[in-house]
Amino acid sequence: MVFENPKIKELLGKTRVLWALGHAQSVLAWDSETYMPRQGVVDRSMALAELAALQQRLLLREEVVKLVEELVDEEDLNDYEKGVVRVLNRRIRIMKALPPKLVMEMAKTTEEARPYWKEARDKNKFELFQPYLDKIIDLSRQAAEYIGYEEHPYDAALDYYEEGLRKRRVEEMFKYLEPRIRRILEKVLSEGRYPQTHELETVEYRKTDMERVNITILQNLGYPFDRGRLDVSAHPFTIGIGLDDVRITTRYEGKDFKRTLYSTIHEFGHALYDLQIDKALRATPIANGASLGIHESQSRFWENIVGRSRAFVEALYPILKDNLDFISGYSVEDLYYYFNTVKPSLIRVEADEVTYNLHILLRFKLEVKMIEGEYKATDVAEIWNEEMERLLGIRPKTYSEGVLQDIHWSMGSIGYFPTYTIGNLVSAQIYHYITKELEDFHGSISSMNFDVIREYLREKIHKWGATYPPAELLRRSFGEPMNPKYFIEYLEAKYLA
Repeated sequence: MVFENPKIKELLGKTRVLWALGHAQSVLAWDSETYMPRQGVVDRSMALAELAALQQRLLLREEVVKLVEELVDEEDLNDYEKGVVRVLNRRIRIMKALPPKLVMEMAKTTEEARPYWKEARDKNKFELFQPYLDKIIDLSRQAAEYIGYEEHPYDAALDYYEEGLRKRRVEEMFKYLEPRIRRILEKVLSEGRYPQTHELETVEYRKTDMERVNITILQNLGYPFDRGRLDVSAHPFTIGIGLDDVRITTRYEGKDFKRTLYSTIHEFGHALYDLQIDKALRATPIANGASLGIHESQSRFWENIVGRSRAFVEALYPILKDNLDFISGYSVEDLYYYFNTVKPSLIRVEADEVTYNLHILLRFKLEVKMIEGEYKATDVAEIWNEEMERLLGIRPKTYSEGVLQDIHWSMGSIGYFPTYTIGNLVSAQIYHYITKELEDFHGSISSMNFDVIREYLREKIHKWGATYPPAELLRRSFGEPMNPKYFIEYLEAKYLA
């Protein structure tokens, strides 16, 4: 048995309703992004606000809080039981600090904001979303002050998404990365080993053809369609509703097929994490990922380390040739360079491995100023353009390719973006160790036999759920904390060697 302590069993019984409520909220969130009618947002935002408040009340029941407080100092607990106490104690600390009115207001505002973000992006009218962004910034600042922090208010926002992360640590991370990435980028562009553009970026495809490709790739990777779905949304995402119900989405834009292909592979990485959590943790507070950064490492591992490798492109070629009639005019080598173009670009989700983290650096800098109260929504739109020009030498011509391109702020997710860079760094760290510990990592990819890779990730990362905080999970699995040097080594080996 994973859970043996009688008090832990009692606690899990008292908090099972919280899991059930989260389960229901996940279904509603998935529906909001996929099938809900546009006008349904009014009722949905009210319902989600009430459910968020209810969840807070249920978590802060005296019987739950008292039991967690007793268990914090309990010595007779195994690692899974300690994980339950840690996760619940952390949630209680945050929810105790936040006034119920603020919790409801954030849930209601973000549910209302998303359709306006989408319309603003589609019509290139920032003014449609601006009032919501101002309100979300204000609510996020209030939340940071209520939750508290030791060094900087942005620490509270970061810690909400990545346990233990601090602004100072993110600054150190980017101080190491930025000059090295710039050097690699300059060298790649000057030497021209990887193209900046490819004619396949303009070739149109039929949606039905790409749907077949995506489904075939997911089947080969090991996505179980009896435990998951593939749907369409404005912004691709993964949602873990339960350990046997994990849903992903992609989007089809009609040309440049690598966009939908790699967003699908990316979301598969997220889904696999949730699907491989030990089922003994079902319906408990630790039946989810260790953190968003660790979660992102799984999606970036499959999207980039596996999906953009030569071995994968070679194995993928016959599938593409069978389903896309225009592929016959291109070689495997053509596809490899199409999938691995390197250039300064405006859209984060389309950015290459070399430049991607500079997009995150931009958002990190803006969020810090937003939380400090220095920037309002109108400031963010213009400063975004200036910072993009400084970092990558290109300037957005529209709001849609600038400040409106990401869904995250409409969801209230300020403090989320740095987890993407953490994911990139950890994915390269995993690559460093998996190639040492598995006999024929690249051979497994070439043969489309991913069983051994999935099992490796299950043992090292997935099965533990949130039993350990992210830093401890990495130390246990790889003997060291997150180390950015592996990411730079990976880029140098692939793009400069």
